[in-house]
Amino acid sequence: MGHAGAAAAAVRYLGPGPVEPPARPRLRCVPADERASEDGRAPVDERAPVDPAEFRRVLGNFASGVTVVTAPATRETRDGPGPAGFACQSFASLSLDPPLVCFMVGRASTTWPRIARAGVFCVNVLGAGQDELCRAFAVSGADKFAGVAHDPAPVSGAPRLAGAVAWIDCAVHAVHTGGDHLIVVGRVTALGTDGTDRPLLFHRGRFARLADD
Repeated sequence: MGHAGAAAAAVRYLGPGPVEPPARPRLRCVPADERASEDGRAPVDERAPVDPAEFRRVLGNFASGVTVVTAPATRETRDGPGPAGFACQSFASLSLDPPLVCFMVGRASTTWPRIARAGVFCVNVLGAGQDELCRAFAVSGADKFAGVAHDPAPVSGAPRLAGAVAWIDCAVHAVHTGGDHLIVVGRVTALGTDGTDRPLLFHRGRFARLADD
């Protein structure tokens, strides 16, 4: 079972539906708690007494970069919707040796199963001025790549978006549960930058940019 098969197995095992263990698991997976609800959220009596709106407000003070995670079209979608992609703030570097990164995606995401089937992905770090590109990848039900210039990342073949300040090509390494989200760990196979240092930022519900030096 390759990266794609292992990741697809993780979708079946960690998805919001009934839990069915994969036949030959090679991907390290942390299954949802047996007491968790079907949508992956923790039981009510185990939730911290934090108001969701207050949680969002406070955590919004943490400024983050903005990325678009993409994956190539798989055999199942070669003549259909094409490559997959979604806007993602929850991206981070994880390990230097081996080189690992991670991102978080909602368990109800319709894009994640397509990335999992591919078994590979490319993280595109958006640059200042790519606000509209981010918004385009934040919606569902549309052709997100229409009119978007891109070329294939060197190892995965996932779309590498023009204008991104950095790109990280990865293979799915592991998937873990995290409440109503999945934590996807990728092993870096290639990466690079376009030489600029002006990333797009997100802070308190708005896009922002670094101030001029």
